[in-house]
Amino acid sequence: MTEVTISRLGHLGDGIAEDGTLVPLSLPGEVVMGEVTGGRMEAPAIVTPSAERVAAPCRHFPACGGCGLQHGADGFVAEWKEGVVRAALAARKVAAEFRPIVTSPARSRRRAVLSGRRTKKGALVGFHARRSDTVIEVPECQLVTPAILAVSETLIEMTRAGGSRKGEIAFTVTETEGGLDVAATGGKPMDPALFADMVGLAHAGRLARLSWNGEPVVTLRTPQVDFDGIAVTLPPGAFLQATVAGEAALRAGVTQAVGAARRIADLFAGCGTFALPLARRAQVHAVEGDGAMIAALDAGWRAGQDLHAVSGEVRDLFRRPLMAADLKRFDAVAIDPPRAGAQAQVAELAASTVPVVAAVSCNPVSFARDAEVLIAAGFGLDWVQVVDQFRWSPHVELVARLSRD
Repeated sequence: MTEVTISRLGHLGDGIAEDGTLVPLSLPGEVVMGEVTGGRMEAPAIVTPSAERVAAPCRHFPACGGCGLQHGADGFVAEWKEGVVRAALAARKVAAEFRPIVTSPARSRRRAVLSGRRTKKGALVGFHARRSDTVIEVPECQLVTPAILAVSETLIEMTRAGGSRKGEIAFTVTETEGGLDVAATGGKPMDPALFADMVGLAHAGRLARLSWNGEPVVTLRTPQVDFDGIAVTLPPGAFLQATVAGEAALRAGVTQAVGAARRIADLFAGCGTFALPLARRAQVHAVEGDGAMIAALDAGWRAGQDLHAVSGEVRDLFRRPLMAADLKRFDAVAIDPPRAGAQAQVAELAASTVPVVAAVSCNPVSFARDAEVLIAAGFGLDWVQVVDQFRWSPHVELVARLSRD
């Protein structure tokens, strides 16, 4: 047995001891003891607990891998997440003013990917166990909305009917105004008998819509979401901000960042999370690589009231970024790239005359890299705000404003 003291948390939320040993489910300052294999203490015994250690609010923790930080006090987790962003910026020698963190409440996650697996006795639906492909049922999950928990029995029946004993079904479940939208992948190929079963289960589960392996099965009600009062019908499995509170905080940050700009480009626009509300005050050009999402955005704009013009463009911004010459007609740019960031697009922003950038990021490291490029081109980082809509996980999101002096 080895005894170590935890000095800090790594970017995945694991404790890191003074000698570099990784210790999951530990906190800075704690003394822990256990067997170390390959530099990792998988099952630590807490010898001296931190004052920041709390009883986990969910009975499925820590066996379930959906959450990694329920053993830390809310204030500690918030401070740690802000610290992750500060450290990423400091590594690039970038300083910033931080606005107060916004944390989504428990049981507010409106979009989740649940795993379904057949067993000898039937089927299981839930999240993966920690560092395992074993599926754990989570009937009292404190993360997702009650509506998502309530559909578990329907998903179990779908797994029984359409799952393979050797494979796993991924159910992307999104709570919408019309009900739950379920997009299943990894199931058996559709045939007439399975189709009939799935239609029946969709009715029984009162789903809004069901798609299977990318193909529509049945739509019983319109799966609409509300982007600040503007209704948009989501494509099956489309990206959506994880919580209503998180989306509102990000939208408020983007709106404040662009200010009085009258012509705005929204890059990686999705279905219009930012583009459509911004159209209440400005003309918006929305660019997104997924044509179905641009079509949904366009339909939402056409059905909206009192909106300025919104143009949509399907474009792979990784391979074909908007060039500096294209950007000169905009007063501000909002950008919300995937985790890898947007190196090619940021290079063009740096070379452009755009005066303001509202940046949303789900990866502090790629955000810091992109911010460094913009700062070198004459931008200043005015402020950063951490938005924690993935509560109890090491995932960190933020919104920031950069402007030219």
